[in-house]
Amino acid sequence: MTHTTPDSTRYAIPLGLLLAALAAIGFSGKAILVKLAYVDAVDPVTLLALRMLFSLPFFVAAACWRRSGADTRPLAVRDYGIVLILGLVGYYLSSLLDFMGLQYISAGLERLILFLYPTLVVLLSAAFLRRPVGPREGIALLLSYGGIALVFLHDLAQPGGGDGLALGAALVFASTLTYAAYLVGVGAVVARLGAIRLTAYAMLVASAAILLQFALTHPWSALATLPGRVYALALAMALFSTVLPVFMLSASIRLIGAGHTALIGSIGPVSTILLAWLFLGEAVSVRQILGAALVLAGVLVISLWRR
Repeated sequence: MTHTTPDSTRYAIPLGLLLAALAAIGFSGKAILVKLAYVDAVDPVTLLALRMLFSLPFFVAAACWRRSGADTRPLAVRDYGIVLILGLVGYYLSSLLDFMGLQYISAGLERLILFLYPTLVVLLSAAFLRRPVGPREGIALLLSYGGIALVFLHDLAQPGGGDGLALGAALVFASTLTYAAYLVGVGAVVARLGAIRLTAYAMLVASAAILLQFALTHPWSALATLPGRVYALALAMALFSTVLPVFMLSASIRLIGAGHTALIGSIGPVSTILLAWLFLGEAVSVRQILGAALVLAGVLVISLWRR
């Protein structure tokens, strides 16, 4: 049995809170980096392939590390099939739809739609696992989707806001839906396979899938003709919005628990709106702030109440 001293507990809590906040900001910064890369007319498949190429060595190292652990059980044939499906749905398809949607909508709206994933987990669980939706969850759903409607109207009122806005929002919502489906599936196997190993293996599957898609649709020489700025942004995306946040989030959950980590993670959409204003010049209005507040309130009610 492991015992913790008062000093270790005292330092674990602020460290866990800090890691949760940094992970949320890191994930939120992805949309900013993608939008900045699109200035150079790079397409979503190429940009996502670069992100995965830069991320791949870290997840290979994580997979090898967990595979060599003394307490790690070998995967059964059925487990490999599960990892394949989860990687394709939760990381490959979800990421591709998200990158495609960011061509048409603001970074702030994208992050708020992605933040709806707990509400979709509730709905998918009700549909496929027969878990009832109670009155509190129903109110939370109304708050969340009412908030998204307000932010959508805010973006619609911007110059050129109607161009592809509905398509972009639909693509990002589909990305959120596939990620929610991934979470529902992960919940059934994560205890047996381990969180870090499952994440690393799923990311390897997603990396292989996007690189195969790139090879089938682009010449490999296309990577050599990209501006250096795109490489720098893709590298930053891999390190600060993919690899580090994944492991910081895992460490935070271990230190302070999933509930507190989810609570701190609610700063993600707020930080995206602020970063988009600073680096992309996206407008901020009272309607957008009110909509974001409704989304955050609804998602937090669902996340914390269910825990």
